[in-house]
Amino acid sequence: MVASSDVKQPGSEKIASEGPRDNQGGDQETDLATTDLAAMDAGSLWHAMTQHQPFSQKPPKCIKRGVGCYVTDDKGVEYFDGVSGLWCVNVGYGRQELADVAYAQMLNLSYSPLTMSHEPGIRLAHKLTSLLGYESKVFFSTSGSEANETAFKIARQYHAQTSPAGAGARYKFISRYRGYHGNTMGALSATAQAERKLKYEPLVPGFLHVHPPYAYRFAHGPAHDLTDKSAEAAYTASLLQELEMTIQYEGAASVAAVIIEPIISGGGVIVPPDGYLQGVREICDRTGILLIFDEVVNGFGRTGKMFGHQHWGVTPDIITFAKGLTSGYMPLAATVVKQPIFEAFLDEPGSGSHFRHISTYGGTPAATAVALQNIEILEREHLVERAAEMGDYLLHRLQRLLTHPQVGDVRGKGLLLGVELVTDKASKTPLDGASVAAVIQFCMAQQVIIGRNTNTIPGFTNVLIICPPLVITYEEADRLADTLYQAVFA
Repeated sequence: MVASSDVKQPGSEKIASEGPRDNQGGDQETDLATTDLAAMDAGSLWHAMTQHQPFSQKPPKCIKRGVGCYVTDDKGVEYFDGVSGLWCVNVGYGRQELADVAYAQMLNLSYSPLTMSHEPGIRLAHKLTSLLGYESKVFFSTSGSEANETAFKIARQYHAQTSPAGAGARYKFISRYRGYHGNTMGALSATAQAERKLKYEPLVPGFLHVHPPYAYRFAHGPAHDLTDKSAEAAYTASLLQELEMTIQYEGAASVAAVIIEPIISGGGVIVPPDGYLQGVREICDRTGILLIFDEVVNGFGRTGKMFGHQHWGVTPDIITFAKGLTSGYMPLAATVVKQPIFEAFLDEPGSGSHFRHISTYGGTPAATAVALQNIEILEREHLVERAAEMGDYLLHRLQRLLTHPQVGDVRGKGLLLGVELVTDKASKTPLDGASVAAVIQFCMAQQVIIGRNTNTIPGFTNVLIICPPLVITYEEADRLADTLYQAVFA
């Protein structure tokens, strides 16, 4: 193992998490209470993304408490959370001020639908448009899946109300293989991960897929060789040509929108080459197709910018947010459209041109108040800049793994990082699932939680995922990197 002292730490103040943190503490439940809770779990709770049969021998962990970058289970064991829950706890656990804001708002106004209006919703919508820097409108919902479903409906209705009389319907959507856009039927249709869709097809018609910008596997030369700009440019050109040919073959007049994550997250942390997003934007502009950016994971500091697309200076027509919008403290999502898109829905009452869509719990007063305070924390504590700084440091530490024969690539931006494991560097054959799981289990035994791209592409669930809260310190980054180093070289 390479000791953490072997790498010089950049000089920077550490961000302290709010509140005390027990090293091995937590509530001391009686054995009987713990047993009763486990029995109730086994008898009643259906867990996500999990086969339950092994639970008879080993019940799932019951998490009782979270502070900063750490969660503690009901046995008092503390874990460093290297995946921020589900990519979402950007400001860290245990923020008293977020709880206080929610409490105060619930006492004042617990619920009001956005068929009318309320102050936290107004202020949050204004804040989001200010952060984006262009005139736009915000529609609130409760999850990333719902935000994308909203975007699809907006895109289809927009084209229906702006296309020349007699023109065919623009109803198709183009996304990329390995991309994830949600688990509702339309969002799942846009998702191009075969295992997510297994046994749920046929899905919604009109969704097409093209190749992702996966330089490690498909560009000439090693993906981490940043000097090979000619190979990168040629690869980017081939991707854009495929997108353009798909549009031509389908008929541009039938395509409503292209939807992409600026950085593919759950599909394996795939970072696009420079020029790719700019090229997609140019193709969409030229063909009259809307461009949707899914920033459900990328947004709110995760990549070292407030929004992921800002790394490339490209703005979408529609953008979707969730997760980091509230750092997971409240269920909230948003679909934001540029003003010209919104104006296509303006007409006289009774014309049928309004957006006939509603989310009962989308944009509740408490959720929007918490989101406003969450953004205030991001700005006040400079956590976006912190994510960029700590991401560079952690990426540098993780690149030590490239000396191992079964580590093919280490990549990412900010605190959204991936480590691709292979059988050997020459063939790039994905490492088998059991071996990848063993790495994760080793880390868990060291009380460090990391993730991988499970239930995505058959045979390609070989990318370790690291996305800790943005409040991570240098000492915590060293612990995370050293634990993963031990796991890989064990």
